[in-house]
Amino acid sequence: MNAFIKQTGKKWLDLVAKNPKRFFTYSMIFLSVSFIGSLIQGIFFPSQKTFTIKPPVLYSNTGISQNSVSVQNKEMEKIVDELKLLKEKKDRNALQKEDSLRIEFLFNRFQQLKNSR
Repeated sequence: MNAFIKQTGKKWLDLVAKNPKRFFTYSMIFLSVSFIGSLIQGIFFPSQKTFTIKPPVLYSNTGISQNSVSVQNKEMEKIVDELKLLKEKKDRNALQKEDSLRIEFLFNRFQQLKNSR
């Protein structure tokens, strides 16, 4: 079976090498027919799924988006302030295990807020 596949593949490659114009022509015909078939399917037989992509908040309502950005900025400032306090605590060598978990949480939350802009 494996030898048959290799032999057939070699035969087709030889035909393509001997007749590149014919291969290109057949390839373009196939691609054109499949494109037209795809268009017909999309137009006459649309999928039953609804359009689920939601536009970003920034483009839908400008007032809401400005408000949410300001809320995010305030929350980011709070996180930075708390991280500064924890840094001062670290400089005094007074950190505990709970503080390191809090630092990790605050850093992850800050990254989420920064990436959601």
